[in-house]
Amino acid sequence: MESLKVLLVNGSPHKEGCVYTVLSEIAGTLKEEGIQSEIFWVGNQPMAGCIGCGSCIGKRNCFRKDTVNDFTALIDKYDGFIFRTPVHYAGASGFMTSFMDRVFFIDEFNGEHLAGKPAAAIATCRRSGGTATLDQLNKYMADCNMPIVPSQYWNVIHGNTPEEIRQDTEGLQIMRVLAKNMAWLLKCIRIGREQGIEFPNHEQHIMTNFIR
Repeated sequence: MESLKVLLVNGSPHKEGCVYTVLSEIAGTLKEEGIQSEIFWVGNQPMAGCIGCGSCIGKRNCFRKDTVNDFTALIDKYDGFIFRTPVHYAGASGFMTSFMDRVFFIDEFNGEHLAGKPAAAIATCRRSGGTATLDQLNKYMADCNMPIVPSQYWNVIHGNTPEEIRQDTEGLQIMRVLAKNMAWLLKCIRIGREQGIEFPNHEQHIMTNFIR
């Protein structure tokens, strides 16, 4: 039987900084649970936001040649996703916001390949803004029919350097519990499919405009 796989998305401009440190902790726990994982780095090159041009419709990729297209090409290969960002001004980083806007726009208008796949958002911050950032990221997943995986507290960890991150023992515990919950849900979904229980068919979107 093919192994279950989770893609860990690093939304920090620093490839091996605080976010990477936390994702490595999660990857270790997932491995203990028999789940494969890889880290996908959004990068630190200019990342434009979505301009709503619709050129991605029917193509599953954006006209801009950057890591958004690299990610959308991987979606079908993974069973779950964890999106992690540093906190910038009480929200997700600019890179991560642009990345998420474009990824989820592409998926929503090209068959919703993310639907039914468990996902979680995680925020890394020096001091505050973590829960506001989680609220921002969770909305993407809720909009696309993705089961949102919880932990035993908010998915926030504190520290300004990788060394400080490793001192937040409660935060690291939250990450390990999150990883175990992700593994549990993925296994439950697999067992359900083996018993003939598939993800519900969607109704066609009803778009209601409030200004006539």
